[in-house]
Amino acid sequence: MKIDGSCHCGAIAYEAEVDPGTASICHCADCQQLTGTAFRLTVPAPEAQFRLIKGEPKIYVKTGSSGAKRLQAFCGECGSHLYVVGAGDGPKVYGIRIGTTRQRQDLVPRSEKWHGSALRWLPHFESVETTIEGQ
Repeated sequence: MKIDGSCHCGAIAYEAEVDPGTASICHCADCQQLTGTAFRLTVPAPEAQFRLIKGEPKIYVKTGSSGAKRLQAFCGECGSHLYVVGAGDGPKVYGIRIGTTRQRQDLVPRSEKWHGSALRWLPHFESVETTIEGQ
């Protein structure tokens, strides 16, 4: 599926080819804090299928509890979170923030990660596979 999107102010825009069946929800504490809400929605795109078409995002390097470094891309003007990608060598996969896509209605999450950290007041999401990692 071809998708496109941008930050809130339009300074940065991208396009990508994704498999809509790979859209997911992450409930980890980092995602809650980075997004300022209860969870993060992401769809992955291999490096060869992701392209910035306007602007250049700012990058924040987040080191996870595993020691892995993740590059958090956001707009320096409006602060919209656009994607995350691993640092270092090897194949890159862009975790595109679904809320920044024009096709967000069609990117229905099929899995949940880090459900052990999910906020207790959230409803159960039907049609998603749940994993219970960490807190």
